Amino acid sequence: MRAGALAGWSLALLASAGAPWAHAQGGDAVKGRQLFESRCVGCHSLDQHRVGPALGTVAGRAAGKAPGYTYSPALAQATHVWTGDQLRAWLTDPEALVPGQAMGYSLSQADDRRDVVAFLQSLAQARPAQ
Repeated sequence: MRAGALAGWSLALLASAGAPWAHAQGGDAVKGRQLFESRCVGCHSLDQHRVGPALGTVAGRAAGKAPGYTYSPALAQATHVWTGDQLRAWLTDPEALVPGQAMGYSLSQADDRRDVVAFLQSLAQARPAQ
């Protein structure tokens, strides 16, 4: 086996060995996109407000403050920023995080929440610095 091929194979093996840990820690953004498209787009879009606000810029944004969207009074008064932890808490139980909010949907599986949050955070990472 050539040295270059062996090095490439070794790197691939190391990367795949770390994949379960990376998934457990940060989620799978590709799966998160699929989940977003199958479970969230009924109310949300990435770039347009619908029943719910546009979510393409939600990661790192102040809660209840997307320009042009009318939030419930409870969410409009929220003071937190949508970090990964806050987004996971929201997707676990929106009412527990912001009592009186209007979203009646949650994701019951922790892996699904991690994956959707990884997807939303990947969009923030892909945006140019402002």
